[in-house]
Amino acid sequence: MSISEVNGRNVRSDELHDRALERSPGGVHSNVRLRGPHPFIRSAKGAWLFSVDGRDYVDYLLGQGPNFLGHAPDQVIQAVSAACRDGLIYGGQHEPEIQAAELVCSVAKWPDMVRFSVSGTEAVQAALRLARAATGRTEIIRFQGHYHGWLDNIFVGEHDGTWGAASAGQVADHLRPCHILPWNDAELLVEKFEQYGSRLAAVIMEPIMINAGVIEPLPGYLETVRELCDRYGVVLIFDEVISGFRIALGGAVERYGVTPDLATYGKAFAGGFPVAAVVGRQDLMCRFGTGEVNHSGTFNSSVMAMAAVTATLTSLRDQPPYAKVGEHGRALMSGLLDIAARHDVNLRVAGLPAAFHVSFGDAQVRDYRSLQQLDLARYERLAAALVDNGIWLAGRGVWYVSAAHGARELDAALTRFDKTLEEWKVKAEQ
Repeated sequence: MSISEVNGRNVRSDELHDRALERSPGGVHSNVRLRGPHPFIRSAKGAWLFSVDGRDYVDYLLGQGPNFLGHAPDQVIQAVSAACRDGLIYGGQHEPEIQAAELVCSVAKWPDMVRFSVSGTEAVQAALRLARAATGRTEIIRFQGHYHGWLDNIFVGEHDGTWGAASAGQVADHLRPCHILPWNDAELLVEKFEQYGSRLAAVIMEPIMINAGVIEPLPGYLETVRELCDRYGVVLIFDEVISGFRIALGGAVERYGVTPDLATYGKAFAGGFPVAAVVGRQDLMCRFGTGEVNHSGTFNSSVMAMAAVTATLTSLRDQPPYAKVGEHGRALMSGLLDIAARHDVNLRVAGLPAAFHVSFGDAQVRDYRSLQQLDLARYERLAAALVDNGIWLAGRGVWYVSAAHGARELDAALTRFDKTLEEWKVKAEQ
């Protein structure tokens, strides 16, 4: 036990948390972290985190997804460090932003043009504004449980079976142009297009619902969405902030073979640096360039951001980690199920090797509502216990696998998972 850990408490982390509470609401700078792991991190490398209390954690949260190459990947850090010696923000154009844009288009294969931003939330707003400008319409279809950022016109939550504003202070009227539907229901989608398709500017979705449940599209569903958008002149937007460059080099477009009109990228394509982008067809994207549609940002295409994108995508293209990630993810999923079965625990593990979901129950999950039939609260308690035993996770059930995970990490994860379930079993018998 570390000298700063006493009776199971992380003493130094507790001290820092008390300090943080004095100056930061909730002691955090994103509400996502209010319910996340609370030990304070000193450093990270590869697939490991190291706390201020001297503990190590094998990491399957990966900063909520961005660290697909692992923490502090040498090739990205070196590229960013070298680029920054010549300046950070110019207030003008520079060659690295051209190189990064060319690489995004060539690696993803389908987009014609790119506009960089800082966060996925911003990229989504740019895509929606562009769709409305191109169609002259204002309404959109979006889906229950899909996350597209925290701004008033797109942030939704469920309350007593109805969907609407998810936060106090949110202007509920800003959601009025949104039709919020269950996902993976092709018949309902056809019905809604027939009802108000002529008023729709866009359909926006996670092409694989990773943020909540890691739920894949049913066979033919994305094809139906694409056909409906073409028939009614609606812009199809894939929010690939999580899935892009993670589930395949070409993201969901490569995996499922359906191409959107616009897409948003982030997280995995910049090696952990805060970068996002909206990409798409030239005839849509050019409206930014004429000034007709505004998209601005002081920090867009900063030197460090462009160096990070170029280094990350070059690594993913030239040394693709996808087979290794798949091997590790499948072994981990299988190992978790085997350990749970040995402890007579009804564990559910579903999704893709690069990102999968763990919970309790045996419901057939195809959308957000059926996801709620699982015992999500029980899993959240398990996740807290797993963090205590050295596996870094989010309480919502998503596990991310990186290129840095290997045999050592697999052994640590399964050993610590086994120990946690054994402790649970003892407590249940007391």
